[in-house]
Amino acid sequence: MKDRLFTRSYIFILAANFLMFFGFWLLIPILPFYLTETFNCPQSILGAILSCYTVSCLAVRPFSGFLMDKFPRKPIYIFCYFLCTAMLTSYIFAATLTWFIILRAIHGFAFGGVTVGGNTLCVDIMPSSRRGEGLGYYGLMNNTAMALGPMTGLFMHGHFAYNEIFLIGMGVSSVGLMCALAVKAKKKGGERSISNPSSGRGTLSRSEERGVRIVSLDRFILLKGIPVSIALLLLSIPYGATTNFVAMYASEISLNVPTGFFFTLMAAGMGFSRIIAGKQVDRGYVTQCIHVGYYPVIVAFLMLGLCRFVVAGHIAVATAMFYTVPALLGIGFGIMFPAMNTLYINLARHDQRATATSTYLTAWDVGIGIGVTASGVIAQHFTFYMVYLVGSAICTISLLIFTFKVTPHYNKYKR
Repeated sequence: MKDRLFTRSYIFILAANFLMFFGFWLLIPILPFYLTETFNCPQSILGAILSCYTVSCLAVRPFSGFLMDKFPRKPIYIFCYFLCTAMLTSYIFAATLTWFIILRAIHGFAFGGVTVGGNTLCVDIMPSSRRGEGLGYYGLMNNTAMALGPMTGLFMHGHFAYNEIFLIGMGVSSVGLMCALAVKAKKKGGERSISNPSSGRGTLSRSEERGVRIVSLDRFILLKGIPVSIALLLLSIPYGATTNFVAMYASEISLNVPTGFFFTLMAAGMGFSRIIAGKQVDRGYVTQCIHVGYYPVIVAFLMLGLCRFVVAGHIAVATAMFYTVPALLGIGFGIMFPAMNTLYINLARHDQRATATSTYLTAWDVGIGIGVTASGVIAQHFTFYMVYLVGSAICTISLLIFTFKVTPHYNKYKR
């Protein structure tokens, strides 16, 4: 018989994850409009302002991973979740652009901690034999939120004031906080022997182990995860540009389509592929799944950039291309996400799970931050189509790095 996956705590953490990300995705597509309409923010600095959230996320993640490996995870997770919920209403009080940037950065700190905590708690409470499948369902909650959140936010943008949207996001996240409180965390087991980082063999005494835990860079960053982090960072650059600016891109090329549906199709593709990929990951096909996921992603970004050249004479073709893109992105990233997450966990010791998760999410956030910031600059000189053409090329480079560097590295050091 299979180990039981859907326990009470696992179901609650799925719900908490969904509701937190719903509040997050509710705001993502409307914030560019909010900044433009409320503060007359120029397009050239729009990306930089939005990326301050990502910068603060990645700044806190290595430390949150260390703290959650060293101390009980749940109290830190709950505190970050509470702060994340409270910050959703803080934008109401942002009277100036400077205050918005400060509040957005604080929100990023909280979000960085809660995502590391939630992901690590999820790994803790699920059976290791079903980790790929369990992470697939956990990520599916993100995708479902991504399907409903942006669509809901864009609908509300035409019918509700911004303050009302912020309050609704806070209410949804508050329900998620109640679910998070209901999660029963397992106590972390202390492993009494760890490998000597310098020699790669042997064990350390308790005093030596304590010194390693406090001083070693490996307590903040999973050093064995650096090669895959480079590939993941490159992969997330065009992803960040897409999730933040695809609505503006469609408007720019005069493609009058409901862009909220773009996110729905992406989420549907992710949801479908995650479930299948998660089971394949549990069978040991970790790097194989990631390889397969790259190809639809590369093609999707190329198609998105080419929409600009098709739309003038063939609206129907451009529309079909535009809506094929999110399906391909969803399938590709849905295959890769649970495999990438598992790859990081498999490279780490048992007492480094939070560190592995924070390294994984930090690499993703760095790429998204670069993508969001660079998109505004590139769009100022070329328009957004160039962002996606360059993004396709960057993903191809990422594939080459993963094939020739990451895969042999993983096969050598996996646990």
